[in-house]
Amino acid sequence: MLIDPLFRFCDLLQPSLAMYLADSGLWTYPGPEEIRLAIADLVADTRSLLDRAAAVIDEREQVKPRVAYPISFTGWHDVALQHILPRVIDVLERQRSELERLAATPDDAAAAGLAADALRSARQHLDVLRDVMAKIRAETPTPPAPTAS
Repeated sequence: MLIDPLFRFCDLLQPSLAMYLADSGLWTYPGPEEIRLAIADLVADTRSLLDRAAAVIDEREQVKPRVAYPISFTGWHDVALQHILPRVIDVLERQRSELERLAATPDDAAAAGLAADALRSARQHLDVLRDVMAKIRAETPTPPAPTAS
């Protein structure tokens, strides 16, 4: 069975770790404000793209897909954002790869256009998130090496 490219698009973006962090209360996670703001920007762009996809699905008179977060995300609720950030980046990298495939969808111009927009957004957010991670790592003191006795 072929999966509708728009449904695949929604399934790819909605249940991401960044979306989960926002839906579960991003502002309650411990960690630097810079990370919160970068993730909040990513989530805002993602929600905008998902709203656009939902409008196309409505126009086609299709039922919107129901998406659920993986249960494994619940284990991240107390983890500091600086420790979650590499995982958010990894997930976004995987999304980027799949978005490249969806952007090349020949049979659905709407899905291909949304995927191309999402791909541009993912690249921009990856740059920002990597910069934030590098800055935080540079500011974090490294523990002294153990001395031989």
